[in-house]
Amino acid sequence: MKKEIISNARTGEKYTRVLHDSGLEILIWKTEGHSVKHALFGTRYGSVNTTFKTSDDPDFVTVPNGIAHYLEHKLFENEDCDVFDLYAQTGASGNAYTSFDRTCYLFSCTDNFIPSLRILLDFVQKPYFTEETVRKEQGIIGQEIRMYDDSPDWKVFFNLLEGIYHKNPVRIDIAGTQESIAMINADLLYRCYNTFYNLHNMVLAIAGDVDEDEILSVCDELLKPCENKDLVSIVPDEPDTVKDSYREQSFEVAVPMFNLGFKSKPVSNDDIVRETVLCNMAEELLMGETSELYKTLYDGGLINSAFYFETFSGDGFFVPIFGGESRDPEKVREMLNAEIKRRLTEGFDPESFEIARKHYYGSLIKGLGSPESIATGLINAGLRGTGDAFSVIEAVANASLEDVNACLKTRFDTDNSTLSVIRPIEK
Repeated sequence: MKKEIISNARTGEKYTRVLHDSGLEILIWKTEGHSVKHALFGTRYGSVNTTFKTSDDPDFVTVPNGIAHYLEHKLFENEDCDVFDLYAQTGASGNAYTSFDRTCYLFSCTDNFIPSLRILLDFVQKPYFTEETVRKEQGIIGQEIRMYDDSPDWKVFFNLLEGIYHKNPVRIDIAGTQESIAMINADLLYRCYNTFYNLHNMVLAIAGDVDEDEILSVCDELLKPCENKDLVSIVPDEPDTVKDSYREQSFEVAVPMFNLGFKSKPVSNDDIVRETVLCNMAEELLMGETSELYKTLYDGGLINSAFYFETFSGDGFFVPIFGGESRDPEKVREMLNAEIKRRLTEGFDPESFEIARKHYYGSLIKGLGSPESIATGLINAGLRGTGDAFSVIEAVANASLEDVNACLKTRFDTDNSTLSVIRPIEK
């Protein structure tokens, strides 16, 4: 077992990083005086990881879409009982999620942390699949897929991704499709579990007023050592240009909804924090609530309080996105494109940049008061492969106006964007 203390002179905070003999990376941040304790057990396995190989495989294998999400569902059922029943006995609140590039199992509690941690480490390492239970789950997940297909918020986003990407599996619903989940069986689930739930591919992140030695003792007892299989996961080669510049669908909505995304080159895990931070700041300066363009669009009734922006970035994808409700989405796109072109010529205002940077930094410092926020930052850092949970704070602190102006030029190509619109059904 290798242990090191990761500290940050800027904030005065620190946490422990352990490379356990089992292969698992363990990150523990002790927050004295907090009643809530939060833990996440995550794997670098999400919906985009459909083509992969290990040292045991002669060549790459491709599996049906939706298996990562399917596995998440099935791990909560073991041969004896449902895991949520076990958490109910300790008083912990358990959950899980599958995203595009990860799956995480988590719980929060105020008491009985160690018994709850035992539950987490035990069930994630104890898969139990039969053809009967797999077939039963297909119906449940099929209903979930249909539910999301009926959600305009969900469809406006995935229609955007389908418009941006030609081949990247990020364009496919995380849960897969009715056709793809019909191909999933117990053997495939075990194949993917044994590939991606290898402890060398996983991270345990914990924050709260916890006892580090007690945690590591439980890990020594319950973690099952495994061989590093040199896992490699790839996504198809993707053209630089968007597939479609416009996508539209009709739903039962009162006001049109939109997502506008700019296709951008993905970056490595080493660079993704810095690039995402710079992109977030560029979005804030372009259309944050204090920007000129936001005020113009809002006062003109072209956007409302539902407006938002985000940087959608991860393993093999990177897209700045603006979204919300608008009676004229095409006009919003036109005016945002004009603002981008103006800022490419003039650059952002130095004073506005500094205000945005300080606000961003302040929000990150505020998050250090929440064990849940801290644990999320730890798991993000661990799954990126850096283990440095302070990298976001440092990226914001060191960002310059020149950096953000350069990001605008690199990441916001007005000739390479997709507008996804959900319009009310005409009656």
